[in-house]
Amino acid sequence: MKTLNLIYICSLRNAAADQAGRMVEYKGEQRYMMSPLEHLVEQLNTTSLGQQYALKAVIFDDDLSHGPDQRKLQDYGLARGTSKGPWIYPESLNIQGQPVDELLQNIPSSYRKTPLNSPERVAGKKEFEARLEAQLDALQADVVLLDGLILILDDLASAHSKYHNKIVNIHPGITRADSPYQRRGATATLDALYGARGQKVTNWATRETVSVPVIDKTGASFHYIDQGIDSGPVITDVMDTHINPDDTIIEMRWNNFQQSLFPAMIKGLKLLAEQRLPKPVAADAEPA
Repeated sequence: MKTLNLIYICSLRNAAADQAGRMVEYKGEQRYMMSPLEHLVEQLNTTSLGQQYALKAVIFDDDLSHGPDQRKLQDYGLARGTSKGPWIYPESLNIQGQPVDELLQNIPSSYRKTPLNSPERVAGKKEFEARLEAQLDALQADVVLLDGLILILDDLASAHSKYHNKIVNIHPGITRADSPYQRRGATATLDALYGARGQKVTNWATRETVSVPVIDKTGASFHYIDQGIDSGPVITDVMDTHINPDDTIIEMRWNNFQQSLFPAMIKGLKLLAEQRLPKPVAADAEPA
């Protein structure tokens, strides 16, 4: 039976900010912060999703020679052996018998060390995307899932790219343009948390706010990428996360993963598989 080759791409620094793979404070208790990657692997191992997809690689773009990456990953590093505590998922995590650790590949987005709008940065970004594209070619990628990749793929998202409409993103917020619950970009979780308090941040440097109507729900969107920020066509979304104004960002993040993001990711992958895999041929009816 044919399966789709699935490539997962992330930024480890984003997983580290979530304290993925570790116990976190939750309303005076401790709860385990499961990463989307760990949930995906569990679903591939235990549900029919594993008959539709084969996870071929887990690619991350972090670069420890870049100061901000080094600081954000000081407790995690780029591999389990350099972590100061539990890593982003358990060492025992296997995908169909193979350790997930063996699927890890680092393609660093080193261009981020160069100044914004400099010719070197533009050229470096093109070179990074070319290296990423070459690896996707080598892996014969059918579907590329982005989760917490903290950059925009300009060339690969182009309508002229061979990967146009093959790259999808799972975002911890509703991205539909016509939704009053829309939360895009890197501050989506904080925007939602402030919104539940009847506030909107107008300056992130000072955290200056203005009063707005309370919006105490959020969710997650599974969408194709384009060259904008979380603005690609939505495949599916789930909005099942109620926000308590007293939540910390980690508490709200935990709730949103469990209640909306994980369900949207799995639902979206199933919808893609239904579209892209051949339909089973019905057996010929018995003669009368």
